[in-house]
Amino acid sequence: MKITKYISLALVFGVFVLSNSCNSKKLDLQNPNQLLPDTYFKNEVQIKSAVNAIYGSMQTTAMYNRHMWYGNDNMAHENAGNPQLEADKRDYLNFSFDFTHGAIGDYWESCFRGINKANFVINAATKIALIPDNQVSAAKKAKYDGEAKFMRAAYYFWLVIKFGDVPLMLDVPVDNQGIAKSPAADIYVQIEKDLTDATTELLDKADEDLGRATKGAAWALLGKVRLFQKNYAGALTAFNNVTGYTLEANYLNNFLEETEHGPESIFEVEFNVAAGNSAEWNSGVSDAGLNESCFRGQEYGCMDWFNVFPSVNLRSEFEAGDPRYDFCFYTNGQPYNNGANTIAITPLDQSDGSTYPRVGWRKYQNYYKTSSESTPNPQASGINMKIIRYADVLLMKAECVAQTDVPAAVVIMNQVRARPSVNMPLYGTPAMNATYPVGNLAQFMVALEHERKVELCGEQVRWPDLVRWGRAAAFIAQLKAGIQLPIKEKADIQFDPAKNLLWPIPQREMQSNAKMVQNTGY
Repeated sequence: MKITKYISLALVFGVFVLSNSCNSKKLDLQNPNQLLPDTYFKNEVQIKSAVNAIYGSMQTTAMYNRHMWYGNDNMAHENAGNPQLEADKRDYLNFSFDFTHGAIGDYWESCFRGINKANFVINAATKIALIPDNQVSAAKKAKYDGEAKFMRAAYYFWLVIKFGDVPLMLDVPVDNQGIAKSPAADIYVQIEKDLTDATTELLDKADEDLGRATKGAAWALLGKVRLFQKNYAGALTAFNNVTGYTLEANYLNNFLEETEHGPESIFEVEFNVAAGNSAEWNSGVSDAGLNESCFRGQEYGCMDWFNVFPSVNLRSEFEAGDPRYDFCFYTNGQPYNNGANTIAITPLDQSDGSTYPRVGWRKYQNYYKTSSESTPNPQASGINMKIIRYADVLLMKAECVAQTDVPAAVVIMNQVRARPSVNMPLYGTPAMNATYPVGNLAQFMVALEHERKVELCGEQVRWPDLVRWGRAAAFIAQLKAGIQLPIKEKADIQFDPAKNLLWPIPQREMQSNAKMVQNTGY
């Protein structure tokens, strides 16, 4: 079952902090004129509420409720855009965003709000320690601290991979003086420190409420953070500590509501329509009010807004007969709504009179159990968004091992293809050597990129992969030179590798923080 989200604090307790350049506001619990930070953290209810609030920043429309997936899936051109796609989402496809882009500003602010809420808990360690152990055990105090450190690390990771150098804030701001950027290397040091602490404080998945950070999640994220820095040995050490997880026998179970938190799930963002969603359009950054549903079902839905659809480039990556194609995409003639309806999608008309083939996303869609017409609020999806799952860890682990032992890495990578519902030919066999040989590291990396692109499509993984591999510019160039893009998108792409590997520092941050320096090219 789902945890009752992060809403306990969203309803009764607010840490409404803007970015690093702005004032922190008072905490608000029943009587905002009497309850101040200095008088908080007197019991476990208060600790838990403060920790719950940290998670809530993942649910804003700037993050996993909306723009997190557009900002990654569109930049990687896993999506192609339909004509009705709004300009700020098309900016990701075209790389035409600048420092005025509202959603990029909201992303920045959502992350820093989450960081400030984490800082509020972490810096209260002395106060929390004063609570008698017979009221809150030492182990519980430690695990709450671990949750706050895990989430602070996660928000900083999401910032550093998008903006590079960012301000390093380890305290809740008390004035409006602003903070200068710290080098990305220093941000990574702090992320690793927080995650290392979290690995010693957090509980195992079996001992924790669903939806909360766990020891396995901390090790997995630590490994990913080290991999992004090309610290393969350190990443492998972390990944080797991700134990107790297995691959879902049925690949699609990773993306259905009834099978959330399955054996493959390491960390995911909670959504629960039953918990309420009356404030979902008013939660750009604050996580205030009820916003417990996700817009992805409506926005990506081929029978709903249908703003985007899986690109030809992505679809052509799948090998013939790969069952994951039908698990990920809806094609004409497929049943949905418990078999009561049949998918029908027309091609996209283009400016030259030709058509461009379209399919629909099946991952994270509610259509398997309902139709748009039969759903009272088709915008609302209660399907959790996966942040990291075991297949991702296995493929990252294989990448680490391959640096010194390619055959051993192939064995690890093959686990993802060998699950019962996939059962594709294994790398290293004659069937695969003709297209994806793995005789050396260079060949292995080509195969790995293919496997990650297929296995993890639509999960906000590919664009960060392309950037960390130094492959982004070549990929976009290949797209523009080929025939897989819609005519308009090919003409509109403005990718500049000198600037577009990072996002711009948002305008409102530049205006309010005199110490802030804009990223190159913006």
